[in-house]
Amino acid sequence: MDSDQELAYDYSPRFRIYKNGQIQRLVAETFVPPSPTPQNGVVSKDAVYSPEKNLSLRIYLPHQTLETSEENNKKKKKLPLLVYFHGGAFIMETAFSPAYNTFLTSTVSAAGCIAFSVDYRRSPEHPIPIPYEDSWDAVKWILTHIAGSGPEDWVNDHADFRRVFVAGDSAGANIAHHMAIRAGEENGSIKISGMTLFHPFFFSKAILEEQEDGVRRYMEGIWEIACPNSEKGVEDPWINVVGSDLSGLECGRVLVMVAGKDVLAREGRVYAEKLEECGWGGRVEVVETEGEDHVFHIRNPDSDNARLLVQRFAEFIRQVCCDDNVRK
Repeated sequence: MDSDQELAYDYSPRFRIYKNGQIQRLVAETFVPPSPTPQNGVVSKDAVYSPEKNLSLRIYLPHQTLETSEENNKKKKKLPLLVYFHGGAFIMETAFSPAYNTFLTSTVSAAGCIAFSVDYRRSPEHPIPIPYEDSWDAVKWILTHIAGSGPEDWVNDHADFRRVFVAGDSAGANIAHHMAIRAGEENGSIKISGMTLFHPFFFSKAILEEQEDGVRRYMEGIWEIACPNSEKGVEDPWINVVGSDLSGLECGRVLVMVAGKDVLAREGRVYAEKLEECGWGGRVEVVETEGEDHVFHIRNPDSDNARLLVQRFAEFIRQVCCDDNVRK
């Protein structure tokens, strides 16, 4: 066998990576088309946010909102705006996969918001920091609609830029955090009302030293694939978030979801503790689902715990919006 065709990483049954850099994704990547007809009361459409990179996002909107607006053109109902980043260890999944289409449809139905599910380029073909750069490009594209004159009417008509939320699961939660940090560095160009992190993909040398050898090698390998040029390895601030300065987070409220059987749950709790201690000034809450593992709600969306998680997420959005209205 040619040495280039030898395995460098074997993460079967999910993927294999060869020494020549080629990846073999072993899980079929099904593209679910957007739905102009209501699914669970929600319609969706795709939009290109970066033509030069051929990158798109999916927009979800409650159908009743669209129908009401069409009947009365003078009154456009404004909805909380959610920007969501999918998980998959920076390597797997897309914004258009069945699991994420199901999750975002359920979320929009429950929360009554307009949502954007962002697709970004993945490792190893496009290593970190490219996924973050793509995600920020998506955020900037969404912001072009603030004045009501952007390229997508759904966004112009229905997105309330006074009530902006970011969220994600696993690697997507990691991206959501970094987007909120970057928003804080942009001198107020975007205000984020709330952020929800589902089972965030944060870790460090300290947490890995607590794990069995197999788990530690697994996690270190994932990070080597996602960020091969890192000089700091698992101490890199992209992944060792709790070792970074969190005080600049541009967000008033944070909800951290953790799963009791998830090896990353500890780091999610520590993240919340660090937020409370760093002088950030917002409010953070941790919700734990006992007896469940990493991103269980994506893998098994019909379970009782998955439905409860979606409802808790929707309640968070509604409560933050209600609190903002009271302050105004």
